[in-house]
Amino acid sequence: MQNQSKAYLYALITVLIWSTMSSAFKITLRYIDFAGMLLIASFVSVVTLFIILLFQKKFVLIKKLRFRDILNSAILGFINPFLYYFVLFKAYSLLKAQVAGTLNYFWPIVLVLLSIPILKQKIGLKSIVAIFVSFFGIIIISTQGRLLSLEFGNIYGVLLAIGSAFLWAFFWLFNLKDKREEVSKLFLNFVFGFIYILITIISFTDISLPDIKGIIGSVYIGLFEMGITYIIWFKALKYSSNTAKVSNLVFLSPFIALMIIRITVGEEIMISTIVGLIFIVSGILLQRYFASSKK
Repeated sequence: MQNQSKAYLYALITVLIWSTMSSAFKITLRYIDFAGMLLIASFVSVVTLFIILLFQKKFVLIKKLRFRDILNSAILGFINPFLYYFVLFKAYSLLKAQVAGTLNYFWPIVLVLLSIPILKQKIGLKSIVAIFVSFFGIIIISTQGRLLSLEFGNIYGVLLAIGSAFLWAFFWLFNLKDKREEVSKLFLNFVFGFIYILITIISFTDISLPDIKGIIGSVYIGLFEMGITYIIWFKALKYSSNTAKVSNLVFLSPFIALMIIRITVGEEIMISTIVGLIFIVSGILLQRYFASSKK
């Protein structure tokens, strides 16, 4: 049932919550390491999605899954939350929140690039130009405006942040091919992801009780970054008469996030971050415009 007002409301709530995440990651990492943060957050997300499934009376869908469905979730769970958040959280531990968060917004362009070999799509010259516009924004942010010298701040952190964009795009494309009901699918993905995370942490790190502030921050991330917000976003898409009407609101998120980072984390927002972000978003919007014009 379409209701555009509800669609915009749910979409704006989602955008506002997502805008707090860069700050939440960076503040929480002051009190807990990135692996511990991921372990707690993924556990909370599994519990949250389980409760939502029970409330929506969709848990019966889990019992009807075929072996192929379970295998798909095992693969998708390995990409997200396991690999994606390990890489993303490590990037946040090395970079400023404004840099890691903004570089991660490169994923829609990565999605276009990966759709060529995976979905066998063709892109025109105009789309390639749009991609280069976004890529130029990446260079501006990565070098913090030092374009002539190409001096990268923390190249390892930058590569991880860009790598997280690739992982999210991979997840998006493979998830697109999986036609199961979204909430039950997401729950099973996160169950497998949590198992991978737990095994990795037990095998390679020392488990210790973190600071209470680190636990609270991790719970917040699990509830909203990995749990409830997905459901709110699905509602926005369900109520909207056109997916693009609510999807375009997502591009408010990085700009709102910068303001929140300035207030909560205390980072001085660099001009290079703002300029680079404008180039990235402009390239994404241009690519969308060219794609829709072609259709």
